[in-house]
Amino acid sequence: MTTGRWTLPDLHAALVRTEEQNIRGISCTLHVLDEYARTPEDADAVSASYREAISGIAKGGLDASISVKLSSLGALHDGDAALARTVNLCREASRNKVGFEIDMEGSGLIGAAIEAASLCRKGNFPVTLAIQAYLYRTTGDLRILLALGITPRFVKGAYQGDITDPARLRERFFDLVKDAHRYEVPFHIGTHDPVLIQDIMSLMGTRRDLIQFGFLLGLADRTKQEMAADLWQISEYIPYGTGGEAYIARRERYMRELRDHGREPAP
Repeated sequence: MTTGRWTLPDLHAALVRTEEQNIRGISCTLHVLDEYARTPEDADAVSASYREAISGIAKGGLDASISVKLSSLGALHDGDAALARTVNLCREASRNKVGFEIDMEGSGLIGAAIEAASLCRKGNFPVTLAIQAYLYRTTGDLRILLALGITPRFVKGAYQGDITDPARLRERFFDLVKDAHRYEVPFHIGTHDPVLIQDIMSLMGTRRDLIQFGFLLGLADRTKQEMAADLWQISEYIPYGTGGEAYIARRERYMRELRDHGREPAP
């Protein structure tokens, strides 16, 4: 069924995987693999693919969300049109009771991503926005998100950041989690760092209702199932379709960096 370790070939395969994971108590986040749309037609095609995903999730009664990147919705050539596409998809997801997330990309798109999420909230649509621990600005961005009612999703970051030392980055990540915990607001995290996972589980043990742990397709299958069985909220990120070269390259770079530092992801 898979095109490789990290991706699935099409929406049908993604929906089948979602149904299988839902049976295990794991929700899923579907992402269309088509970054860096070059033309309005490309961006419209990605939007159409997401509408199909929303429809498939809703018709199947599945526990799943969608995750969009602004670059795939045209932000590199028409920022206003990309914002409009994002809000329209968020509106449709909300109408169908499907979760909606905006993924974070390079630092040049952070402002646009926050603006898109804020526009979704102005429409009273639920939205989650990924923010990256390896950027110095993220502590301030978190306060903006919380003030706007946007659910934060903490990730270390997969592009170019300010912090590269693994120990400092882990500390920054945990500080962000502690900030959100202090405000007692729902939030998501995305990490395969077993040390971080254990620290965060210890911190959140009595407030499991506030946190969702996110993992990638292709990693941590045992951890996902064990945590779900222990009644933690778990989600699996499922990229599907064609044009996934950039995504796969980031995943392979991540694995190389772990090996270079003598570390392993959660099993």
